[in-house]
Parts: sequence; structure tokens; C-alpha cells
Amino acid sequence: MVLIRSAVAIAVAVSVASAATDTQARQPAPASTTAAPDASAARPPAPAPRPTLSDQALNVQLIAFGSCARERNPQPIWAQVISAKPDLFLMIGDNHYADVWEKDGKMGMRPVENIARIDEAYAALAAIPGFTELRARCPIMATWDDHDYGANDAGKDFPLREQSKQAFLKFWGLAEDSSLRDQPGVYHARSFGPQGQRVQVIMLDTRFNRDAIERAPRDQRVKGRGPYAPSTDKTKTMLGEAQWAWLEEQLRQPADVRIIGSSIQMVADEHGYETWGNIPHERQRFYDLVAKTNASGVVVISGDRHLTEISVDRGSPDRPVPYPIWDFTSSGMNLDTGSAKDVNTFRVGPVKRESTFGTIQIVWGATPDKTLIELTALGDKSQILTRQTVFLNDLRQPPGSTAK
Repeated sequence: MVLIRSAVAIAVAVSVASAATDTQARQPAPASTTAAPDASAARPPAPAPRPTLSDQALNVQLIAFGSCARERNPQPIWAQVISAKPDLFLMIGDNHYADVWEKDGKMGMRPVENIARIDEAYAALAAIPGFTELRARCPIMATWDDHDYGANDAGKDFPLREQSKQAFLKFWGLAEDSSLRDQPGVYHARSFGPQGQRVQVIMLDTRFNRDAIERAPRDQRVKGRGPYAPSTDKTKTMLGEAQWAWLEEQLRQPADVRIIGSSIQMVADEHGYETWGNIPHERQRFYDLVAKTNASGVVVISGDRHLTEISVDRGSPDRPVPYPIWDFTSSGMNLDTGSAKDVNTFRVGPVKRESTFGTIQIVWGATPDKTLIELTALGDKSQILTRQTVFLNDLRQPPGSTAK
């Protein structure tokens, strides 16, 4: 059964600026284009003021999201996103590829050395007609991943991280006096809808505070997999203490469905590339925090991997979960079609490598046991790539369970 709605499109847009007003951290830490514009015209203009919607005014039933969109290449998939008529769109990282740039006459991927290159990439994104049309029709929330942050696989060691954060906040419309400008990272959250149908969207920042991840020795690497290995160093962090404290506060807020935007995969961890599995004690900390706060309705969405798949962690004796943790990966909004052979024993359904975006359809019932969440990955012709139905009643701790 196809559950993509034909509702009237939202006629106004909000950005992170309005998304951040109610749920910021309370601690001080807080036709397409094929080429980027010339650097001389790099700095994008500040977004024009947009009318905003109150949280309760937006009753969310359909969320769409995407990641990994190369701004130098055509992006026809925006037409399909717009035709789906989402209530909300989430950009969860690699929203442009600032770290692909020309130096000494050679185009290549290298860390950004001047913030003007990041401004240039945002200007290229802003010039894409499909993105511009969506932004005028639909509220958007965003976080970043490594390429729009400024360096491949980078964490807190990226020298321009603060300048990159300010460029991000400017492009997505944060006010100059927003407290998000002073917090360590771009994490933010917002809740939509009335009690009983409240959707909380939590956008994490897995870059600004993340410690360096560890490479496996070459003689221990598995052919066909990435270079990284799980760390046993318990001092390493994915989010940083300020963001962890903020996340606990958010998970204690009332909500029926909670969408957690993580730029990298949380569940899949066997491929050897970036994942929460690089710092496994931090993934366990997330699971334990969901249990501790008794936060029901959690669904993770992720990008980064240039493929689409749905994974679920049902836990094990050494990796307890409060309830099944679903991770819906939709990555590559303008990819060439190719094969995907990544090992993932958590995967449910197929894995595809082609242009895609994801949708989260919430079919509200009178009670949680009658409410379902439909996860669907769509291609550039709106074809279904993978789909999974999750019942809201299954996203809560069993009665009598003991939270850590």
C-alpha cells in the first residue's frame, strides 16, 4: 500500500532559525546547476525573512529527508521530493561538497583552507532551482556531515570548524543573536503537533565535537571494507559532553514520535567506514540514554554511505537496547547507479545505490498500538527502493523494564 500523501503543500517555509527558538540547549554551549559560482561572488546573501509556523500549527504526517548532494552536478530529484508534498524536509549532511575544490589547476577532495570555499558551495546550493522551490514550499531543518563541514571524515580537529559553523547558521537563517551561535556545534531540535500526535525532530552534530576515529592496521583490514576499527578508548566522544547533556534534556520532553537525525549510521557497523560503531561505547551511551529517559518512539535517520538501506538493532547481551532501534539510511540525492555490496547483518530488506530520498509517513491511530510509521526510500522517478513498516507500540520499553 502506497502511503505517500496528496495533501496540500505547505505554503510557507521555516528554517533552522525558527526551529531553534523553543528547544535550544539551555547551557551556554548551544533545471539544475553543474558548476559552483566563481569565488568572487562566493558569499551567499543572507536568506530573506520567511513567515514562520508555530510548532502546534504543523501537524506532521509526512517527513522527507536526504543527504549527499553534489552541488556541481544536476539534482533532478528535487522534483520528486516536491511532488511527495512533505510537511517537513530534513537535510542530514553532505548538503554540499565544499571539500571538492580546485587547487593549482587540479580538482580534488581536500580539506577546505579558506571559508570562502564553504560560502561558495552554499551559494551553489542556493542556486539550484529545485532546492529553492522546496525551500519556498516546505519547512526545512538541517545538520551537516563531513563534506559540508569542510573535510572528509573530519571531527573536532578541523581548523575551520567555528567559521564553518557560522557559515552554516547564516545560510540556514539563524539570527545573529541566536544562542546556537555560541554552542559547540549545530545540534538543535523542534517539536511539532498537539499532544497525542507530537513529533520531535532532534538533529545531532556528529562532527564538531567528535574525537579522531581509529584506523585498523593494514594487515588486519578486510578486503572490500573501510579503514576504520572500533575504538576501545573510553575517553573518546562522538557528541561531546555539552551535546550529551542537551540530548538528555530533549529526550525528556514529551513526544509520541522522535526522529533522530544522525549524519552517519548508528546501527550498521561492519563496513569499516564512519559509523557510531567507530566509538561503540558512545552508541551504547545513546541506547542507555533512551532507556534512562524512557523516551519512546525513537527512529534514527542517517546518510553518508551513498546507499539506501534500513537497519534494526534488536540488541544482544553485550549491547542492550531499550527496544528495537531502527536506522533508516538514505544517502545520495544525485548518485550514479551502481552496486552496493556492503556487509550489514542488521539490514532489513534490500540495499540500493542510486539517487534517492527517504520519507517517513506517520499514520496516526487512536492509540499507539494503532499508529504505524512507514519508512520508504524513493528513487529519482519516485520508484520504491525499499520500505518498512514499524508499529509505534513496538518503540517503547517493555512494562517493568529497569532503565539504567
